Amino acid sequence: MSFTLAIVGRPNVGKSTLFNRLVGKRLALVDDQPGVTRDLREGAARLGQLRFTVIDTAGLEEATDESLPGRMRALTERAVAEADLCLFVIDARTGVTQPDMVFADILRKRADGRVILAANKAEGNAGDAGYYEAYTLGLGEPIPISAEHGEGMDDLRAALEPWAEQFDAREAVTELEEGEEAPDRPLQIAVVGRPNAGKSTLINKILGEDRLLTGPEAGITRDSIAVPVRWGERDFRIFDTAGMRKRAKVQEKLEKLSVSDGLRAVKFAEVVVVVLDTSIPFESQDLRIADLAEREGRAVVFAANKWDAEEHRAERLASMKEQLARLLPQLSGAPLVTVSALTGRGLDRLREAITSAHDVWNRRVPTGRLNQWLADQTSSHPPPAPGGRRIRLRYMTQAKTRPPTFIVFASLPEDLPASYKRFLVNGLRRDFDLPGTPIRLEFRKRDNPYADRKTHRATKLRKRPGYKDDR
Repeated sequence: MSFTLAIVGRPNVGKSTLFNRLVGKRLALVDDQPGVTRDLREGAARLGQLRFTVIDTAGLEEATDESLPGRMRALTERAVAEADLCLFVIDARTGVTQPDMVFADILRKRADGRVILAANKAEGNAGDAGYYEAYTLGLGEPIPISAEHGEGMDDLRAALEPWAEQFDAREAVTELEEGEEAPDRPLQIAVVGRPNAGKSTLINKILGEDRLLTGPEAGITRDSIAVPVRWGERDFRIFDTAGMRKRAKVQEKLEKLSVSDGLRAVKFAEVVVVVLDTSIPFESQDLRIADLAEREGRAVVFAANKWDAEEHRAERLASMKEQLARLLPQLSGAPLVTVSALTGRGLDRLREAITSAHDVWNRRVPTGRLNQWLADQTSSHPPPAPGGRRIRLRYMTQAKTRPPTFIVFASLPEDLPASYKRFLVNGLRRDFDLPGTPIRLEFRKRDNPYADRKTHRATKLRKRPGYKDDR
């Protein structure tokens, strides 16, 4: 990416819609109500031949205190300072407002001329007055665009091209320094949990900076924000997700969109970190979230947060391990790590648990060992014999990893009870060291290899001269 572009402006001027337009995907949540975006979201943008990184920011608020709007503004101002270029967006249909003038003055002082002005929602004649009024901001000639309909993108590309040329030399130097060896693909992690469990605070501590918006208010995070980080000796891509409440309590459209975005992050992750509040762990919603990750086939790690506030640690840890084994048997052996997002305690153990869970998720067992194990299991615990016919388990192989998936060929797979299937899954987890990861076990009926030969022999016999069928 040759440069970074931060999209800034007051709430509800269409910044997230423009962000989605530039990256070519509906990554950012979009709604009619103002203030939907709160965290910084980055994406790989494409505009004609230009390639760059675009940053969607929270709507600029006039608050400067420690309130939620004030913290959102501070995060946006940091993005302005760190970005190569700022795209200041106003609403052409509304025209220039007093907040627009205040923020234009801030950008003139802090962006050092690295500002492009865009008048959004300029389709039709309704935005003409606001477009001409934008000249009064003193940020140069405004670019009329429509993020929703894709109008004005060629003009925006023409305005960005001179900046791209300036940053091409810097990009070439960076590629020369880092391009000697391609880095390993980052491990994808989704951090999920109930509202106010400390997910964003935990990720900020891992990053070593206040990259994500945090605070005492529940439900601050709305988008599923992906942040890259070098953690230890490995690259990670961590998704911070919105807190997931019970479905009955999710009424507002915006919260439904946030939860849906979080569920999508779980589906694309490799390891799901379920953050628990140590004071009230394994509530019904925690169990639903963990069960969702298991059903999606993701490796699961539990992080018991706020451990620094716990007084009776030994008793609490023993109680949580007992609850995990009893309430989530489908994730038997899943790592449970005690952490403190506030102090950073336990983060090294959390990283080791994540990488270990990922390795187990990718583990493959040789076919020879599987079939020897299957023979031992069926010898010591034979399958049932419904109707007097013993079910025979003939052959076993591992079809794939991520998660470990095994196929067993049986004589009567449809008659095999669920209890015996659980017995085999538990045995696989125990004997092949597959703790915590979802295990998929499929049963198929193997075709009779002699069936075609018998049919061919009978057909050949009937064609003989003098053959008489006694049936």
